[in-house]
Amino acid sequence: MTDLSASPSQRSSARRRARDTCVRAAPALLAYAGVRLLGVLVLALWAAASGKSAHQLLSARWDSLWYTRVAEGWYGYTVRLPDGGVHSDLAFFPLLPALERGLSEISPLSPADAGLLVSGVSSLAAAWALFLIGDRLYGRSAGICLAVLWAALPVGIVQSMAYSESLFTALAAWSLWAVLDRRWLLAGALASCAGLTRPVGAAVVAAVWLAALVPCWRERRRPEGRVVLGLLLAPLGWFGYFAWVGVREGSVTGYLDIQGQWGNGFDGGWAFLGFIGKNLTGSVVGGLGLIAGVALVIWLYVLCLRQRQPLPLLVYAGIVLVLALCAKGYFGSKPRLMMPAFPLLLPAAVALARLRPVRAGLTLGALALVSAVYGAWWLHGSGPP
Repeated sequence: MTDLSASPSQRSSARRRARDTCVRAAPALLAYAGVRLLGVLVLALWAAASGKSAHQLLSARWDSLWYTRVAEGWYGYTVRLPDGGVHSDLAFFPLLPALERGLSEISPLSPADAGLLVSGVSSLAAAWALFLIGDRLYGRSAGICLAVLWAALPVGIVQSMAYSESLFTALAAWSLWAVLDRRWLLAGALASCAGLTRPVGAAVVAAVWLAALVPCWRERRRPEGRVVLGLLLAPLGWFGYFAWVGVREGSVTGYLDIQGQWGNGFDGGWAFLGFIGKNLTGSVVGGLGLIAGVALVIWLYVLCLRQRQPLPLLVYAGIVLVLALCAKGYFGSKPRLMMPAFPLLLPAAVALARLRPVRAGLTLGALALVSAVYGAWWLHGSGPP
Protein backbone atom coordinates (compact mmCIF):
# COMPACT_ATOMS: atom_id res chain seq x y z
CA MET A 1 0.00 0.00 0.00
CA THR A 2 1.33 3.45 -0.93
CA ASP A 3 2.13 5.74 1.98
CA LEU A 4 0.03 8.89 1.30
CA SER A 5 2.23 10.89 3.69
CA ALA A 6 5.33 10.15 1.65
CA SER A 7 6.70 12.67 -0.81
CA PRO A 8 6.32 12.09 -4.57
CA SER A 9 10.00 11.17 -4.83
CA GLN A 10 9.66 8.63 -2.00
CA ARG A 11 6.60 7.07 -3.61
CA SER A 12 8.39 6.93 -6.95
CA SER A 13 11.38 5.28 -5.32
CA ALA A 14 9.13 2.72 -3.60
CA ARG A 15 7.41 1.88 -6.90
CA ARG A 16 10.78 1.53 -8.59
CA ARG A 17 12.03 -0.85 -5.89
CA ALA A 18 8.84 -2.91 -6.15
CA ARG A 19 9.21 -3.09 -9.93
CA ASP A 20 12.86 -4.11 -9.66
CA THR A 21 11.94 -6.81 -7.12
CA CYS A 22 9.30 -8.25 -9.45
CA VAL A 23 11.66 -8.20 -12.43
CA ARG A 24 14.39 -9.91 -10.40
CA ALA A 25 11.99 -12.66 -9.28
CA ALA A 26 10.33 -13.14 -12.69
CA PRO A 27 12.63 -15.94 -13.97
CA ALA A 28 12.08 -17.95 -10.80
CA LEU A 29 8.31 -17.58 -10.96
CA LEU A 30 8.14 -18.38 -14.67
CA ALA A 31 10.34 -21.45 -14.22
CA TYR A 32 8.30 -22.57 -11.24
CA ALA A 33 5.03 -22.15 -13.15
CA GLY A 34 6.47 -24.08 -16.10
CA VAL A 35 7.39 -27.06 -13.91
CA ARG A 36 3.98 -27.15 -12.29
CA LEU A 37 2.17 -26.79 -15.62
CA LEU A 38 4.19 -29.73 -16.94
CA GLY A 39 3.10 -31.79 -13.93
CA VAL A 40 -0.57 -30.96 -14.46
CA LEU A 41 -0.31 -31.62 -18.22
CA VAL A 42 1.23 -35.06 -17.70
CA LEU A 43 -1.43 -35.84 -15.10
CA ALA A 44 -4.19 -34.77 -17.51
CA LEU A 45 -2.82 -36.95 -20.32
CA TRP A 46 -2.42 -39.92 -17.97
CA ALA A 47 -5.94 -39.45 -16.63
CA ALA A 48 -7.42 -39.20 -20.14
CA ALA A 49 -5.65 -42.43 -21.13
CA SER A 50 -6.94 -44.25 -18.03
CA GLY A 51 -10.49 -42.89 -18.21
CA LYS A 52 -10.24 -40.78 -15.06
CA SER A 53 -10.75 -37.10 -14.34
CA ALA A 54 -7.64 -35.06 -13.63
CA HIS A 55 -9.87 -32.39 -12.10
CA GLN A 56 -11.26 -34.90 -9.62
CA LEU A 57 -7.80 -36.22 -8.79
CA LEU A 58 -6.66 -32.70 -7.95
CA SER A 59 -9.74 -31.35 -6.18
CA ALA A 60 -11.95 -34.13 -4.86
CA ARG A 61 -9.99 -36.94 -3.24
CA TRP A 62 -8.63 -37.68 0.24
CA ASP A 63 -8.09 -34.60 2.41
CA SER A 64 -9.45 -32.21 -0.21
CA LEU A 65 -12.90 -33.74 0.33
CA TRP A 66 -12.67 -33.00 4.05
CA TYR A 67 -11.65 -29.40 3.41
CA THR A 68 -14.60 -29.02 1.03
CA ARG A 69 -17.02 -30.39 3.63
CA VAL A 70 -15.74 -27.93 6.22
CA ALA A 71 -16.08 -25.09 3.69
CA GLU A 72 -19.65 -26.06 2.86
CA GLY A 73 -21.02 -26.69 6.35
CA TRP A 74 -18.25 -25.63 8.71
CA TYR A 75 -17.30 -28.03 11.50
CA GLY A 76 -19.38 -30.90 12.85
CA TYR A 77 -19.02 -33.67 10.27
CA THR A 78 -17.86 -37.07 11.51
CA VAL A 79 -17.49 -40.53 10.02
CA ARG A 80 -18.02 -43.63 12.14
CA LEU A 81 -15.87 -46.54 11.02
CA PRO A 82 -16.90 -50.22 11.09
CA ASP A 83 -14.43 -50.86 13.92
CA GLY A 84 -16.10 -48.20 16.07
CA GLY A 85 -13.55 -45.47 15.42
CA VAL A 86 -14.56 -41.88 14.69
CA HIS A 87 -13.03 -39.48 12.19
CA SER A 88 -13.90 -35.85 12.88
CA ASP A 89 -13.38 -32.89 10.57
CA LEU A 90 -11.94 -31.01 13.54
CA ALA A 91 -8.62 -32.64 12.62
CA PHE A 92 -8.37 -30.15 9.73
CA PHE A 93 -7.24 -26.61 10.45
CA PRO A 94 -9.59 -23.81 9.34
CA LEU A 95 -7.73 -21.32 7.13
CA LEU A 96 -7.93 -23.22 3.82
CA PRO A 97 -11.63 -24.13 4.13
CA ALA A 98 -12.39 -20.57 5.25
CA LEU A 99 -10.75 -19.23 2.10
CA GLU A 100 -12.59 -21.82 -0.01
CA ARG A 101 -15.89 -20.79 1.52
CA GLY A 102 -15.22 -17.08 1.12
CA LEU A 103 -14.18 -17.40 -2.53
CA SER A 104 -17.13 -19.62 -3.39
CA GLU A 105 -19.53 -17.07 -1.90
CA ILE A 106 -18.19 -14.14 -3.92
CA SER A 107 -17.52 -15.99 -7.19
CA PRO A 108 -18.99 -18.75 -9.38
CA LEU A 109 -16.36 -21.19 -8.09
CA SER A 110 -17.32 -24.24 -6.08
CA PRO A 111 -15.44 -24.72 -2.78
CA ALA A 112 -13.33 -27.43 -4.42
CA ASP A 113 -12.36 -25.19 -7.34
CA ALA A 114 -11.73 -22.35 -4.91
CA GLY A 115 -9.31 -24.70 -3.16
CA LEU A 116 -7.47 -25.25 -6.45
CA LEU A 117 -7.26 -21.48 -6.95
CA VAL A 118 -5.94 -20.93 -3.43
CA SER A 119 -3.30 -23.62 -3.96
CA GLY A 120 -2.29 -22.20 -7.32
CA VAL A 121 -1.86 -18.66 -6.04
CA SER A 122 -0.25 -19.85 -2.81
CA SER A 123 2.27 -22.02 -4.63
CA LEU A 124 3.42 -19.03 -6.68
CA ALA A 125 3.62 -16.95 -3.50
CA ALA A 126 5.68 -19.70 -1.87
CA ALA A 127 8.00 -19.86 -4.88
CA TRP A 128 8.49 -16.08 -4.67
CA ALA A 129 9.40 -16.26 -0.98
CA LEU A 130 11.76 -19.18 -1.62
CA PHE A 131 13.47 -17.17 -4.36
CA LEU A 132 13.86 -14.17 -2.06
CA ILE A 133 15.37 -16.30 0.71
CA GLY A 134 17.76 -18.09 -1.64
CA ASP A 135 18.67 -14.81 -3.36
CA ARG A 136 19.30 -13.08 -0.04
CA LEU A 137 21.53 -15.83 1.33
CA TYR A 138 23.36 -17.23 -1.70
CA GLY A 139 22.57 -15.13 -4.78
CA ARG A 140 19.99 -14.89 -7.53
CA SER A 141 20.86 -18.15 -9.28
CA ALA A 142 20.52 -20.07 -6.02
CA GLY A 143 17.13 -18.45 -5.43
CA ILE A 144 15.89 -19.51 -8.86
CA CYS A 145 17.19 -23.05 -8.39
CA LEU A 146 15.55 -23.27 -4.96
CA ALA A 147 12.13 -22.33 -6.34
CA VAL A 148 12.44 -24.80 -9.22
CA LEU A 149 13.70 -27.62 -7.00
CA TRP A 150 10.70 -27.17 -4.73
CA ALA A 151 8.40 -27.36 -7.77
CA ALA A 152 10.18 -30.50 -9.01
CA LEU A 153 9.94 -32.52 -5.80
CA PRO A 154 8.73 -36.09 -6.43
CA VAL A 155 5.46 -35.20 -4.64
CA GLY A 156 5.34 -31.70 -6.14
CA ILE A 157 1.93 -32.46 -7.67
CA VAL A 158 0.47 -31.81 -4.20
CA GLN A 159 1.28 -28.13 -4.77
CA SER A 160 -1.37 -28.18 -7.52
CA MET A 161 -4.02 -29.97 -5.44
CA ALA A 162 -6.74 -28.54 -3.18
CA TYR A 163 -4.54 -29.33 -0.19
CA SER A 164 -3.11 -27.00 2.44
CA GLU A 165 0.62 -27.60 1.77
CA SER A 166 1.02 -24.73 -0.71
CA LEU A 167 -0.83 -22.27 1.50
CA PHE A 168 1.14 -23.32 4.55
CA THR A 169 4.51 -23.20 2.78
CA ALA A 170 3.75 -19.73 1.41
CA LEU A 171 2.87 -18.39 4.86
CA ALA A 172 5.84 -20.12 6.50
CA ALA A 173 8.35 -18.99 3.86
CA TRP A 174 7.18 -15.38 3.90
CA SER A 175 7.25 -15.39 7.70
CA LEU A 176 10.84 -16.66 7.65
CA TRP A 177 11.77 -14.06 5.04
CA ALA A 178 10.27 -11.39 7.30
CA VAL A 179 12.37 -12.73 10.19
CA LEU A 180 15.54 -12.50 8.07
CA ASP A 181 14.51 -8.93 7.17
CA ARG A 182 13.74 -8.20 10.85
CA ARG A 183 10.11 -7.32 10.13
CA TRP A 184 8.82 -8.78 13.36
CA LEU A 185 5.18 -7.73 13.17
CA LEU A 186 4.84 -9.18 9.68
CA ALA A 187 6.67 -12.33 10.73
CA GLY A 188 4.37 -12.79 13.73
CA ALA A 189 1.19 -12.17 11.73
CA LEU A 190 2.20 -14.66 9.02
CA ALA A 191 3.26 -17.22 11.63
CA SER A 192 -0.18 -16.86 13.22
CA CYS A 193 -1.83 -17.53 9.86
CA ALA A 194 0.43 -20.52 9.28
CA GLY A 195 -0.71 -21.80 12.66
CA LEU A 196 -4.30 -21.70 11.39
CA THR A 197 -3.35 -23.81 8.38
CA ARG A 198 -1.62 -26.94 9.65
CA PRO A 199 -0.53 -28.41 13.01
CA VAL A 200 3.09 -28.02 11.92
CA GLY A 201 2.53 -24.27 12.18
CA ALA A 202 4.22 -24.75 15.55
CA ALA A 203 7.51 -24.96 13.60
CA VAL A 204 7.04 -21.44 12.26
CA VAL A 205 6.18 -20.12 15.72
CA ALA A 206 9.29 -21.72 17.20
CA ALA A 207 11.48 -20.29 14.42
CA VAL A 208 10.16 -16.77 15.00
CA TRP A 209 10.55 -16.98 18.76
CA LEU A 210 14.06 -18.40 18.75
CA ALA A 211 15.24 -16.02 16.02
CA ALA A 212 14.12 -13.09 18.18
CA LEU A 213 15.07 -14.30 21.65
CA VAL A 214 18.42 -16.03 21.10
CA PRO A 215 20.21 -12.79 20.07
CA CYS A 216 18.63 -11.00 23.06
CA TRP A 217 19.85 -13.73 25.38
CA ARG A 218 23.35 -13.66 23.92
CA GLU A 219 23.59 -9.88 24.14
CA ARG A 220 21.90 -9.67 27.56
CA ARG A 221 19.27 -7.20 26.42
CA ARG A 222 15.53 -6.91 26.37
CA PRO A 223 13.64 -7.28 23.07
CA GLU A 224 12.26 -4.15 21.48
CA GLY A 225 8.54 -3.41 21.57
CA ARG A 226 7.91 -4.38 17.96
CA VAL A 227 9.73 -7.66 18.56
CA VAL A 228 7.55 -8.39 21.58
CA LEU A 229 4.39 -7.66 19.57
CA GLY A 230 5.56 -10.00 16.81
CA LEU A 231 6.27 -12.72 19.35
CA LEU A 232 2.83 -12.33 20.89
CA LEU A 233 1.16 -12.51 17.48
CA ALA A 234 3.02 -15.59 16.27
CA PRO A 235 1.32 -18.34 18.35
CA LEU A 236 -2.21 -16.91 18.29
CA GLY A 237 -3.46 -18.92 15.30
CA TRP A 238 -2.03 -22.27 16.32
CA PHE A 239 -2.85 -21.93 20.01
CA GLY A 240 -6.26 -20.42 19.26
CA TYR A 241 -7.40 -23.39 17.19
CA PHE A 242 -6.10 -25.90 19.73
CA ALA A 243 -7.93 -24.00 22.49
CA TRP A 244 -11.16 -23.73 20.48
CA VAL A 245 -11.20 -27.47 19.75
CA GLY A 246 -10.42 -28.15 23.42
CA VAL A 247 -13.38 -26.05 24.55
CA ARG A 248 -15.65 -27.66 21.95
CA GLU A 249 -14.59 -31.15 23.00
CA GLY A 250 -14.56 -30.35 26.71
CA SER A 251 -10.96 -31.47 27.10
CA VAL A 252 -7.58 -29.74 27.25
CA THR A 253 -6.25 -32.47 24.96
CA GLY A 254 -9.24 -32.28 22.63
CA TYR A 255 -7.30 -31.82 19.40
CA LEU A 256 -4.78 -34.50 20.30
CA ASP A 257 -7.64 -36.88 21.10
CA ILE A 258 -9.17 -36.24 17.68
CA GLN A 259 -5.84 -36.88 15.98
CA GLY A 260 -5.57 -40.09 17.99
CA GLN A 261 -8.92 -41.21 16.62
CA TRP A 262 -7.46 -40.75 13.15
CA GLY A 263 -4.53 -42.95 14.12
CA ASN A 264 -2.18 -39.98 14.21
CA GLY A 265 -0.03 -38.70 17.03
CA PHE A 266 3.59 -38.28 18.10
CA ASP A 267 5.29 -41.45 19.32
CA GLY A 268 8.93 -40.59 18.72
CA GLY A 269 9.05 -42.59 15.49
CA TRP A 270 8.37 -46.05 16.95
CA ALA A 271 5.47 -46.73 14.63
CA PHE A 272 7.52 -45.67 11.63
CA LEU A 273 10.42 -47.88 12.73
CA GLY A 274 7.98 -50.76 13.03
CA PHE A 275 6.70 -50.04 9.53
CA ILE A 276 10.25 -50.09 8.17
CA GLY A 277 10.99 -53.34 10.02
CA LYS A 278 7.83 -54.91 8.61
CA ASN A 279 8.96 -54.00 5.11
CA LEU A 280 12.42 -55.44 5.74
CA THR A 281 10.90 -58.80 6.71
CA GLY A 282 8.48 -58.70 3.79
CA SER A 283 9.66 -56.71 0.81
CA VAL A 284 13.35 -56.20 1.56
CA VAL A 285 13.69 -53.74 -1.31
CA GLY A 286 10.86 -51.61 0.12
CA GLY A 287 12.43 -51.57 3.57
CA LEU A 288 15.85 -50.66 2.22
CA GLY A 289 14.26 -47.92 0.15
CA LEU A 290 12.62 -46.44 3.24
CA ILE A 291 15.90 -46.53 5.14
CA ALA A 292 17.67 -44.84 2.22
CA GLY A 293 14.97 -42.15 2.06
CA VAL A 294 15.23 -41.37 5.78
CA ALA A 295 19.03 -41.34 5.56
CA LEU A 296 18.86 -38.93 2.62
CA VAL A 297 16.62 -36.53 4.51
CA ILE A 298 18.87 -36.60 7.58
CA TRP A 299 21.95 -36.11 5.38
CA LEU A 300 20.30 -33.07 3.76
CA TYR A 301 19.69 -31.56 7.18
CA VAL A 302 23.34 -32.17 8.12
CA LEU A 303 24.32 -30.31 4.94
CA CYS A 304 22.10 -27.43 6.04
CA LEU A 305 23.98 -27.33 9.34
CA ARG A 306 27.34 -27.37 7.54
CA GLN A 307 26.08 -24.63 5.26
CA ARG A 308 25.50 -22.53 8.39
CA GLN A 309 22.00 -21.55 7.41
CA PRO A 310 20.37 -18.89 9.59
CA LEU A 311 18.91 -20.16 12.86
CA PRO A 312 15.23 -19.67 11.92
CA LEU A 313 15.61 -21.85 8.79
CA LEU A 314 17.37 -24.60 10.73
CA VAL A 315 14.79 -24.56 13.54
CA TYR A 316 11.87 -24.56 11.12
CA ALA A 317 13.18 -27.37 8.91
CA GLY A 318 14.27 -29.45 11.90
CA ILE A 319 10.86 -29.32 13.58
CA VAL A 320 9.03 -30.08 10.33
CA LEU A 321 11.23 -33.15 9.86
CA VAL A 322 10.85 -34.37 13.44
CA LEU A 323 7.07 -34.01 13.34
CA ALA A 324 6.88 -35.79 9.98
CA LEU A 325 9.23 -38.67 10.75
CA CYS A 326 8.26 -39.24 14.37
CA ALA A 327 4.48 -39.21 13.97
CA LYS A 328 2.15 -42.16 13.60
CA GLY A 329 -0.41 -42.33 10.84
CA TYR A 330 -0.41 -43.24 7.17
CA PHE A 331 3.27 -43.63 6.33
CA GLY A 332 2.79 -42.98 2.63
CA SER A 333 1.97 -39.36 3.48
CA LYS A 334 5.38 -38.62 5.03
CA PRO A 335 6.94 -37.26 1.80
CA ARG A 336 3.99 -34.84 1.55
CA LEU A 337 4.37 -33.83 5.20
CA MET A 338 8.06 -33.06 4.64
CA MET A 339 7.43 -30.96 1.52
CA PRO A 340 7.25 -27.62 3.44
CA ALA A 341 10.81 -28.19 4.74
CA PHE A 342 12.27 -26.21 1.83
CA PRO A 343 15.56 -25.25 3.57
CA LEU A 344 16.66 -28.85 2.93
CA LEU A 345 16.88 -27.95 -0.76
CA LEU A 346 19.24 -25.00 -0.29
CA PRO A 347 22.48 -27.04 -0.46
CA ALA A 348 21.39 -28.56 -3.78
CA ALA A 349 20.23 -25.14 -5.03
CA VAL A 350 23.63 -23.62 -4.27
CA ALA A 351 25.41 -26.53 -5.97
CA LEU A 352 23.26 -26.18 -9.10
CA ALA A 353 23.80 -22.42 -9.15
CA ARG A 354 27.54 -23.03 -9.45
CA LEU A 355 27.09 -25.08 -12.64
CA ARG A 356 27.02 -23.63 -16.10
CA PRO A 357 23.49 -22.39 -16.91
CA VAL A 358 22.96 -25.00 -19.63
CA ARG A 359 23.96 -27.88 -17.37
CA ALA A 360 21.87 -26.54 -14.48
CA GLY A 361 18.90 -26.08 -16.81
CA LEU A 362 19.17 -29.62 -18.17
CA THR A 363 19.41 -31.05 -14.65
CA LEU A 364 16.36 -29.12 -13.45
CA GLY A 365 14.45 -30.03 -16.61
CA ALA A 366 15.15 -33.73 -16.07
CA LEU A 367 14.01 -33.46 -12.46
CA ALA A 368 10.85 -31.69 -13.58
CA LEU A 369 10.01 -34.44 -16.06
CA VAL A 370 10.61 -37.18 -13.47
CA SER A 371 8.46 -35.28 -10.98
CA ALA A 372 5.64 -34.90 -13.51
CA VAL A 373 5.61 -38.61 -14.40
CA TYR A 374 5.91 -39.72 -10.79
CA GLY A 375 3.16 -37.34 -9.68
CA ALA A 376 0.74 -38.67 -12.31
CA TRP A 377 1.56 -42.28 -11.38
CA TRP A 378 1.22 -41.49 -7.67
CA LEU A 379 -2.21 -39.89 -7.96
CA HIS A 380 -3.42 -42.83 -10.01
CA GLY A 381 -2.23 -45.16 -7.27
CA SER A 382 -1.95 -44.80 -3.52
CA GLY A 383 -1.72 -41.01 -3.60
CA PRO A 384 -1.33 -38.61 -0.65
CA PRO A 385 -4.02 -39.03 2.03
